[in-house]
Amino acid sequence: MFKKVPQRHLVILMSAIAVFICYIDRINISVAIIPMSEEFGWGPQIQGTVLSSFFVGYLLLQIAGGKLADRFGGKVVLGIGVLMWSLFTILTPISASFGIAILILNRILMGMGEAVTFPSIYALLARWVPDSERARAMGAVNSGIPLGTVFALLATPWIVQTFGWEWAFYSFGIIGILWFFVWQKLISSTPVDNPNISSGELAHIQSEGEPSKIDKAPPLKILIKSPAIRAIMVAHFCNNWSLFLLLSWLPTFINKGLGVDYASVGMFTMIPFITSFVFYNISGSVADHMIKKGMSIIKVRKIMQTISLGGMTAAMMSVGYSDSIWMAIGIMTIGNILGSAAIGGFVVNHMDIAPKYAGTLMGVTNTVAAVPGIIGVYAAGLILELTGSWILVFQLAGLVSVIGMIYYLRHASAEKQFD
Repeated sequence: MFKKVPQRHLVILMSAIAVFICYIDRINISVAIIPMSEEFGWGPQIQGTVLSSFFVGYLLLQIAGGKLADRFGGKVVLGIGVLMWSLFTILTPISASFGIAILILNRILMGMGEAVTFPSIYALLARWVPDSERARAMGAVNSGIPLGTVFALLATPWIVQTFGWEWAFYSFGIIGILWFFVWQKLISSTPVDNPNISSGELAHIQSEGEPSKIDKAPPLKILIKSPAIRAIMVAHFCNNWSLFLLLSWLPTFINKGLGVDYASVGMFTMIPFITSFVFYNISGSVADHMIKKGMSIIKVRKIMQTISLGGMTAAMMSVGYSDSIWMAIGIMTIGNILGSAAIGGFVVNHMDIAPKYAGTLMGVTNTVAAVPGIIGVYAAGLILELTGSWILVFQLAGLVSVIGMIYYLRHASAEKQFD
């Protein structure tokens, strides 16, 4: 059945499903933590600690995951990662019953499993997808972020109210285990290793310079000395400050800050993320179209990234002043529409400058980009504990966004590095 499908499209589809599962398992706790906090008596600071602990593990294996994916193949590394995080998702309720320390350890281990996701996918796509299709491919893969977020936001309240919060973790973890077996059956790490690829598709991929398999990436100190790589790191960090803030705290803001009842939290929270799904794909197509029309790659990357971080700056600076749920959701929806332009900006820039080392490079930048998941998410809880001000929480994110926009404009590049 799948032999007639272009195999690179199958790789993109299965990678997008992996990202979808990654985010349903990551997001469900941002909704489930409301009844969990009521049951266990957690305040905002403890909630922030639980939510941010995931990102400690997520940070730890980024670079190692990228290097392993570049050396041994994204198929193997991503498969192991999905299996690992799915098992620890299932173990979350048991861990919570043993106390906060065990729950935090479980969340760290789950984060370590999810850490290899994007480095592995970048290593795969750098080998499977030609230059002229990469922004669209990343748009499709990253669609799993808003789709997984929306699914978790809609399904988790229903599961919690029908079966109890524990089943939000049991049911989502099982989905990842099922994906693992399909992945092992259908996917290979490189086009030449795939028995089902047609000669025409293989020639098309190789015509734009499929990276050869490499044994060793440049040393880390060489990578981070590159101004182009530092530009991606800064943009990635600043982008993820707002992303992780919304993924972790938006349900609580809607419930506690705006007074929306728990049953409706998921419905309102999902609206900005639905628009992200649509505009991720539009942004990828627009960026690829501009390049095909002759615009330089770096000009396209800078235009798209300015739209992205500029839009998020405006949204974050204003959303805290909302006096109604519809005003807040409207602002965040516009922010997410503009923010999705990053698909044609820093998101694909790794493969522009170092396609042979895309997995390693993604691991490096995603390590830096995981830090906001720790300090940003925790800082939000601490600010709320000390001041109760959502305005301060969001405006801090806006300040971070504008810094990232300026730095990327000054230092980004699309010139090949290390090849």
